[in-house]
Amino acid sequence: MNEDRRLFEQLEGLGGSRTVIVGIGNTLKGDDAVGPLVCEGLAGKVCAEVIDAGAVPENYIQPIIRKNPQTLLIIDAIDFGAAAGTINVFRPDQLGSAAISTHTLSPRLFVDMIRRDIEVDVYFVGIQPGQTELGRALSSPVEQALQQVIQTLAEVFPASA
Repeated sequence: MNEDRRLFEQLEGLGGSRTVIVGIGNTLKGDDAVGPLVCEGLAGKVCAEVIDAGAVPENYIQPIIRKNPQTLLIIDAIDFGAAAGTINVFRPDQLGSAAISTHTLSPRLFVDMIRRDIEVDVYFVGIQPGQTELGRALSSPVEQALQQVIQTLAEVFPASA
């Protein structure tokens, strides 16, 4: 099964839910920019609420809580030891020491802080970075993954006609 189909099948059940998609990442650090770039690519293409949290997701905890979504989908560059550009869907309890975010606030703590106030189903779409050096552009494998995630999310959460 190709990667596009597998990702779609992992996420397709979320289509009817009130969903907030949050992109996390630093646009100045190569592949770490993938979360915000997914948000940019989704503009006008999805019915879900899209939040580009950049490198400071903690600033968006209260706005997410106020939106009271059924589903929270977090897009981030996560090092889970795979080839650059590999996409994997994680539940929060799967993000242990094996999956390392590039941000100061751990993804688990971010989710725990939101879940203290609302009940929400959380999924991480992690894209394996190839490099996260300051001033670098996206690597080719992560650029391909970026396009794949945008296309898949546009299919799962189509904008109203």
